[in-house]
Amino acid sequence: MKAGLRTLPLLISALAALALLLHGPIAQLAHYHDFADQSDWADIPHAIDVLTNLGFAMVAIVGGWFLLEKYRKGDTGIAFPAYCAFALNIAATTAGSSYYHLAPDDARLFWDRLPIAFACCSLLAAVRADSLPGMDARKAFMELVLLLMAALMSVIWWQQTGDLRPYLLIQGLTLVLIPLWQWIWKAERADRLAFGAAMFLYVIAKITEMLDGQILQQLQFMSGHSLKHLLAALAAGLIVWRWRARKEMQATAPVQNIVVRRQTAS
Repeated sequence: MKAGLRTLPLLISALAALALLLHGPIAQLAHYHDFADQSDWADIPHAIDVLTNLGFAMVAIVGGWFLLEKYRKGDTGIAFPAYCAFALNIAATTAGSSYYHLAPDDARLFWDRLPIAFACCSLLAAVRADSLPGMDARKAFMELVLLLMAALMSVIWWQQTGDLRPYLLIQGLTLVLIPLWQWIWKAERADRLAFGAAMFLYVIAKITEMLDGQILQQLQFMSGHSLKHLLAALAAGLIVWRWRARKEMQATAPVQNIVVRRQTAS
């Protein structure tokens, strides 16, 4: 593979960071906390925005179960810590987002954005560990730690300065670098399709977030932000489903190899 293609992710990352640097600070919208969902159910304010976060909890539980199965069978690999961090932060997103939507303000928003940034960086670390040749367990773990530190600093930076650029950079690079790494390093087609579909769903989720009130007017029962929660949970669910599918393929691979060897021998 040409060296230029291998350096493309680094080049894109540098150009994106430079573009944001030249752009200047990006402030949060003045009325960001004014969500369209004003429902009240069982004394839960903004009930649909709060309860749709249960989708993340379901994904985290299923993902944690799959990862526990892999651990018990010794089928972990160097990306295992990063995938564990991803599942944990999907669970934390349930708590953080629910806490925020009960009474939206900047102080609570910190605890909503932090697990999202952690989840993005965990996924970046996992795909790098899965995709890049020559990656060993120590290097993969160090990259996970550094990326999680970057996620933490991006949210603290927003909290202290009001500038969203580092936080937005992390989310944008997650959407771009994951399919790019998988394409460059020839990941399995099923991996590329599952992760690509997950990235696409997350983009749609961000669009529905921007159309919060308009979607509520059309659907009557659910706002755009509530729909965003469900779509983002579905995106995470696709990634978790791929863990399970990959495990099943690994479990059947020895049987397939035996059949091939017997056919060759005959």
